[in-house]
Amino acid sequence: MEEKKFDINSLIGFLLIGGILLWMLYMNPSAPEVVEEPATDEVVVTPDEQEGLAQSEIIQEADSAAVARAASRLGAFGYSATLPSATENETSVENDVLALSFSNKGGYLSEAKMKNYKTFDSIPVYLIKDNNASLNLTFTTSDGRVLNTKDLYFEPTVTKNVENTVVSMKLKVSPQEFLEYRYVLKPGEYMMDFTIRSQGLSDVLNPSDPVLLDWKLKGYRHAKSITYENRYTKLVYEYDGGDDDEVNDGEEEENDISYVAYKQHFFTSILLTDTPFETGKFKAEDLVEDEEVDTLYTKAFASTLPLQLNGGELNYNMNWYYGPSDYQILNDYDRNLDEIIPLGWGIFGWINKYVFIPFFSFITNYMGYGLAIIVMTIAIKLVLSPVQYKQYLSQAKMKVLRPEINELNEKYKDNAMKKQQETMKLYSKAGASPMSGCLPALMQMPVFYALFMFFPSAFQLRQKDFLWADDLSSYDKIAELPFYIPFYGDHVSLFPILASIAIFIYMMMTTGQTMQNAQQPGMPNMKFIMYLSPLFMLIFFNNFASGLSLYYLVSNLITIGIMLFIKHFILDEEKIHARIQENKKKPKKQGKFARKMQEMMEQAEQQKKGKK
Repeated sequence: MEEKKFDINSLIGFLLIGGILLWMLYMNPSAPEVVEEPATDEVVVTPDEQEGLAQSEIIQEADSAAVARAASRLGAFGYSATLPSATENETSVENDVLALSFSNKGGYLSEAKMKNYKTFDSIPVYLIKDNNASLNLTFTTSDGRVLNTKDLYFEPTVTKNVENTVVSMKLKVSPQEFLEYRYVLKPGEYMMDFTIRSQGLSDVLNPSDPVLLDWKLKGYRHAKSITYENRYTKLVYEYDGGDDDEVNDGEEEENDISYVAYKQHFFTSILLTDTPFETGKFKAEDLVEDEEVDTLYTKAFASTLPLQLNGGELNYNMNWYYGPSDYQILNDYDRNLDEIIPLGWGIFGWINKYVFIPFFSFITNYMGYGLAIIVMTIAIKLVLSPVQYKQYLSQAKMKVLRPEINELNEKYKDNAMKKQQETMKLYSKAGASPMSGCLPALMQMPVFYALFMFFPSAFQLRQKDFLWADDLSSYDKIAELPFYIPFYGDHVSLFPILASIAIFIYMMMTTGQTMQNAQQPGMPNMKFIMYLSPLFMLIFFNNFASGLSLYYLVSNLITIGIMLFIKHFILDEEKIHARIQENKKKPKKQGKFARKMQEMMEQAEQQKKGKK
């Protein structure tokens, strides 16, 4: 009876406890379940992120494939193709005179602009633009691949070193292994420091095959007359420690090269090296076929230069010059760059370097360039006036003797040998000689030729105006022709016309009397020469620099004035005639040469008589 009662009480207690627990659960929410936080290196991905993760894996697989393809194609340099810089972007820098852009592809200049100069049609002067130039290194890797830097991508960085701007272009094999082009642009300078070096590539580059540097450029047209501009456009190089040579249209090869210049008349691109290249192959190709064609380029230049590895690495310190073909600027670098300017060889170049260039630079500090040419011409004529006086004195003596020479010509017209003998005797007695007039003229030739080389090369004359000429370094057009005349052009220049008239008057004054007499055998046709010189000036100088034609005009006008002054105020032909007659009466002692010549002529005359 008690056991049954216990069971009922236990059941009642259990139910009560269960009811209490249910009531407590209802009144108090359940405590949150403790969940272990995931480790920090684990990623909890929501369902929305699943698709993005899948796409990322696909991209990574594609990048890996691209890296593999780049490595297969470029070997160790495949790393450079995986960098963000492996696109055709440009890096631009500038100083006071140059604006430059460097391309990631190839690491070389994609643009070089002269900030202070314009072309004949007012467009900024570009030496490099629109792929007209390239710099390429061809090398062989240790695994046998032949690569060209012009096809590879460099990583650019720009930094400042005090006032200098440093552009570093690195072709990378790894973060710390690369081939570098390093450019240093200085304030106000046309000359840049340029270094080609490698780091950590001794196991990448094949030391048995040479590294070849190829530099190419097509020169843009900058002047009105492309034919005239092209005449002074050429490839110039220095070799053997100071000798220089040039290529106008063709190919050449030389050893021990210290610089290569692509000269474009008034602007120049130059590569210089502190370590001379062992050899160099050079090529210049004329791209101008016809003046009538609006040609974009003048000449195409190309140079191939080998680079030597040192310990398996490259290390060359060089320079780039992009700027004017200005003698003063180039000469100040003291690296023989003045030889690029065609001032003439030997004595002609010396006269220009040490007389005309300093003097012209001095007087242009005080006057315009047109007036400076006139003043310079006057100064030269005054210096040469004693020589011209002797020349005119000789001409006056020959004029006085002309009647007697004509008598001898008539008397011995059938005996050329005897006529020559008697003529020489007359010259000897009178103290006159036709050669005495030639010698003063020959003495002036170095000056005239030096000036002929000076004016076309004077950068200072570029785009300087005078009177009707808007550019003393180019032709002074006053009229446009509706057609093209070979050698003359499609325009009319006034300074050559005026210079031709002055030359014709001068020739009339000096050779007019001679032409009136019979032409002597063996002597040049003076009438032909009198017309030829002005005609030559008129035709060929129509496209030349107007500054040069201005010089010839002023020079001949001054010469005419000097001759008239000497004739009317200094020389008296009657006194000269009287003096000659007195000289003829005096016994004249012949020199050895004259005596020998006379003996030879007498022997020839006797032999001629013996044969008869």
